[in-house]
Parts: sequence; structure tokens; C-alpha cells
Amino acid sequence: MPLLSTHNLEHSFGDKDLFEELNIKIEEKERIGLIGPNGVGKSSLLQILAGLLEPDGGVVQQQKELSLGYLRQEAVAAFSGKENSIMQEMLSVFSAVLEIESRMRKLEELMSAGDMSDDVINDYSQHQAEYEAAGGFEYRVEIEKVLNGLGFDSAEWEMPLNHLSGGQKTRVLLGRLLLEQPDLLILDEPTNHLDGEAVAWLEQTLGRWRGSLLIVSHDRYFLDRTVNRIWDMVPGRPEEAGTVTVYKGRYSDYVRQRETLRQRERDLFEEHKERLTKELEFIRKHIAGGKHDMAKGKLRRLTRDISIMEELGVAGLQNKSWLEIGGRVRTLSPNEAAARLKQLVPPETGPAKINVRLKSDEKSSEQLFRTQRMTVGYEGAELFKTDKIKLYRGECAAIIGPNGSGKSTLLKTILGEIVPLRGSIERDKSVQVGYFAQAHEQLRPENRVIDEILSRFPIGEQQARQHLAQYLFRGHDVFGSVADLSGGERGRLALAILSLEGANLLLLDEPTNHLDIPSQEVLQDVLEAYDGTMLLVSHDRYLVSALATQIWEIADGELTITEGNWADYTGNYDPKAQDVEKGEKIDTTLEMPLPEEADLSWVEDLVDPADGQSAVIFIDDEGRVDDDELLEENPAPTPRKKSPKSVRLEAYLKQLNDELDMMIQAGDEEEIAWLEDEIAGIELELREL
Repeated sequence: MPLLSTHNLEHSFGDKDLFEELNIKIEEKERIGLIGPNGVGKSSLLQILAGLLEPDGGVVQQQKELSLGYLRQEAVAAFSGKENSIMQEMLSVFSAVLEIESRMRKLEELMSAGDMSDDVINDYSQHQAEYEAAGGFEYRVEIEKVLNGLGFDSAEWEMPLNHLSGGQKTRVLLGRLLLEQPDLLILDEPTNHLDGEAVAWLEQTLGRWRGSLLIVSHDRYFLDRTVNRIWDMVPGRPEEAGTVTVYKGRYSDYVRQRETLRQRERDLFEEHKERLTKELEFIRKHIAGGKHDMAKGKLRRLTRDISIMEELGVAGLQNKSWLEIGGRVRTLSPNEAAARLKQLVPPETGPAKINVRLKSDEKSSEQLFRTQRMTVGYEGAELFKTDKIKLYRGECAAIIGPNGSGKSTLLKTILGEIVPLRGSIERDKSVQVGYFAQAHEQLRPENRVIDEILSRFPIGEQQARQHLAQYLFRGHDVFGSVADLSGGERGRLALAILSLEGANLLLLDEPTNHLDIPSQEVLQDVLEAYDGTMLLVSHDRYLVSALATQIWEIADGELTITEGNWADYTGNYDPKAQDVEKGEKIDTTLEMPLPEEADLSWVEDLVDPADGQSAVIFIDDEGRVDDDELLEENPAPTPRKKSPKSVRLEAYLKQLNDELDMMIQAGDEEEIAWLEDEIAGIELELREL
């Protein structure tokens, strides 16, 4: 039995249905990453599963005596009214151990006073055994490990909780939950208030976690290191609820499987459209030859399929619901069918993407700039020193270091906004710099979106609108205020400006800050295709892993350079690496087998969540729809691998047989005769394969 499961769960926010008929489950020792765009309902789902929010419909079922811990994004109110210190809050987890410890102290006092009676000694021995079994000899060490790991200096341990900031309180709550070790730990953005060292410590701690995990995080690298299953929460179309698709593996595995699935949906659409086009040619040919009866039956069938693809998409052709729709429509004429076929829209296989490339107008010289032993900082505030630095065309240098070490100051020094305290920097004359600031302070809040383009570049309004449309600002979006844009939208606008500057050197200062995962993916796609040189300041290790060719680390007042990517710098795994063997481990702290590469030769029936019993689709570790997850009570034996053509024919044969049953009940002799002939032909073709 799962630790936790839902049945037909539904919830709305205002007039928007976040999800409905949601049937999900969490098994023992399962590690789940919940992802999706901002506003899709991730936090609402977590609160419902934690019992803190009542759903609009459906039920949440838990195992008896399940212990559950939940970390909110912000825990400002978590310790309301408490006057504990940080250490006292940690000790409260071990109240039972402290009670045993108190009894042992009293017995020790009796023995010190000379009472060595059998009762006292036996009581002490019994309490000592209970104390050891309850972790009495280790709990203080565990508390210190957690507090140190989460970045609390020992001098802070006695600070009262009501003196802490919101971020500090969130870290305290996280520490307490880790010490409590619940069966199911639910974490909503656990890395928000952690520095790099604390995030790395938390990854290792969760890698050894014995219970189950459900984590919402925008940190893709963190998900790669902590989870073995992804729940992808996707918003529905207007007036439709969202869905959850379940993928096996890490975040990086999910990305590959998702693209495999999306490509298969696109291929299926083209295959069905081609089939319908050929059927239309067949119909016209038979009408011209006077075979009206056969053509009439085919035309009714063609009309139904076109209507299904218009209303439900290609997935509708794989489900019984097509019969219901097919029976309601008027049979089209051949010309009407041809027009409707042309108007069929390919499936929307994910959020809208930016289909542009950042390009440099002019190639830079081979060496963009070099420095001579610089000291970087401000008057009276020296930050760090550098040895000689050279940056060559086409490279991406990732600048890392703790907050306040001088990363952004280095970018401003290279820009020429700050003069080095000592030493010099020489920039080649061919260098054209584009700057992407973490706060996008180059954007003017009082402007309209389109004004940001018109005020910077000599182009007309129509051209500006066409350019902004490539960055998903369409229609009235271009007349919206910059001040009202979300973090992701501001990032897209900054990219739109960058792309018109034609820079051959990009300086990127925390470009993924405040972006949800879909927006991070869009930005990464654009930067990976950029043909110039980059200097990147980022805490986003996944982005650094994807782009960096060298690492510049600022630590202890010095800048040191490591040639190579993030994996070379850390000596750790690279989320980009795809040539892994099945059964290999991610690392020694996270024992999860990695899937093999997706096999693109498979063909499987697609699942339409709108017509099934659940708004959940399960994807296996090769990117296929996993029917075993939907039919666990009666698992089917592993099928012999079939050719794509045989799978298509079998699906078509099933549809014909379903329609034959319906026509027999309706008593339509003409349609029955045509269907029987068609079925016989398909069966013969299958036998010949």
C-alpha cells in the first residue's frame, strides 16, 4: 500500500481549475521532484497532501500512523509565540530522550549518595538501554551536524527564534524536520535561503534519506542529485484543468524522456494526417469511378477522424471517446474534408518556446581581453586579486564564489564601469559587450514593453512587435507595463534587447534568478545556441554545467581558474552526461540507477488524460507511456517488440471492431458490410507482417 495516495482530487484557484480527477501516489522510499511553471498549483497540491488545505473534491488517503513533515517556502509564522532558542527548538525533537536522560541523572544522584540497591541499579540499567536505543549518545552530535550543515555558526545557536529573519526561520524549520526524520518529507523550495555549501550538504543528507521525499525546487541540479522520479505539472488550456505526468529517473532523464514523448506525438500527428489525406484521395477516386457506396462509408469514417483530431487531438484517435464524437457529426463533402485537413493544428507538446538565436553581428578577435595582475574592489574595500587572465573567442567562463566575494564587481570592472584598484584590463577593439543584469535594472519600469525596443533601436513599431513576438510577447502584451512583468517575462524582454545589440561578448549576472524551470530551460536553449563568448555569474549549477568551458572561482581574496566544465572543477557527475550504463550510481551518496538512453524505435498508444480515469500519465525510463503503472493490479507480461506499422494497424483494427459493434446495434447494414471488408483487409495485412 502506498504511503499516501489521492482519488479524483480536484482544486481551483478563483475561476481557474488547477487540477481535477488527480490520482497520484507516493510509495515507500520514493524520491519525487514536483516541477511546473509558476502558478500551476504546485504549492497548493503540497498543502493538500500535507493536510493543511482542503481540496474542492476528492480524497487524500494515508497509511495509518504515517509521520509527515512539511516545509513551506517561507516559515515566518512557523514559530509564532515561541521564545525558544535555535538549540532549544532542535532539542524539542528529542523530548523523549531528554526525559530518559533526566531520570538517569536522578538515579545517578541516588547512587552518588550511596544508594546502590538492586532496584536503583536495575532501573538505571533499564533506562540506559532505552537511552541508547533512542539515540541518546548521538542526538547532540546530530543536532550540531544539522545546524552546521545549514549554515548556523555555533555563536548563533542560542539566538531566540523571535529574533530571526524569515530565511533563518525557514532554515531552523528545515533542520528540525531533518532531525525528526518523518516517513514522508515534503519540501517546498528548500534551497531558497541556503548558500552553496549548505545546498551541497543538504543534497548529501537527502541522498541518504531513508524515508520518502516530495520536493518542489527550481534548482535543476539539486533535483538531479536528490530525486528518482519527476512529477511534471502542466497547466491546462483555457477552461481546462492541468495534468500531472510521471517520469522515472532524475531531472536530466526527464528532459530526454519528455522530448522523446513530444517528438512521438508530433510524428503521430503527421502519420495520421498523411493517412487521412490518402483516404481522401481513395474516396475521390472511387466517387469518380462510380463506387459511391464504398466511398460513402469511408467518408463517414474520415469525417469522424478529422472531428476527433480537431476536438481531442491525435490522442483522441487512440481512445474509445472517438466513437461518441464520431456519432454526432455531419458527414463532410470531399472538398470540406480537404479544407479541414489543411487546417489541422499540430499538437501543443509543451509550453511555447523562443525560436530565435542570439547572434553576434561581428566576430571578435581571437582574444577578447586580458588583464595584468588586477586588484578588484572599491576604494577602501579590496575584494580580491587576480593573476593574468585571458579570455578567448567562443569560451564561456563561469564565475563562482560566495555572496559578497566580488563576482558582480568583476563584471562591472570588465564593462569599464569600475576601475581596478591596481593592475589593468585591456579589451580588444572588436569586442561588443551585452550585459544581462540579475535585477534587469537596465529595464525602465515606467515604460511599456514595446518602448524598451523602440527607445533603443532605430526600427518601427511593426518591426518591434514582430521581434517581440519571437520572445512570446504577442498582441496586447507589447503594450503592457514593464513594472507589471514577472521575473520570467523580464528575462525574456532582456533577451529580446540583447538579441538586437549583436554583442559578441555577453556578461550574464545571475540570469536564471527568479525564473521557474520552463523559463530556465528557454534561457538555456538560447544561450547554448549563442555563437559568441560569455562570462557567466550564476548559482545555477545546471546552467553552469551546460555552458561553462572554464571556472573562475573567487575565494579567500583570490581568483583562480580551472580549465574545463563544472564536472572537471568539482570532480563530480555532469548532468549533461548521457553515456551512462544502466545500474550505475549518480554518486556515493545517492543510490539510484540511471536509465538507459531512450529507444526511439518504439511506438506506443498515447494516453489522453481528459478521457481516462486520471489526470496522471506515467512515463517509463525510456520515455514511453507506462501502462503497468496504470494497471498494477493485473500487470501484463512484457510484450514482444512490434514494428511501428503493426502497432498502427492493430490500433486501427481495434477502432474498426468497436465501430462494427456499434453499427450492428444500430442495424446499419451498409456500414456493416464496409467495415467487415475493411477488417478482413487489415487482418490479412497484419498476418503478412
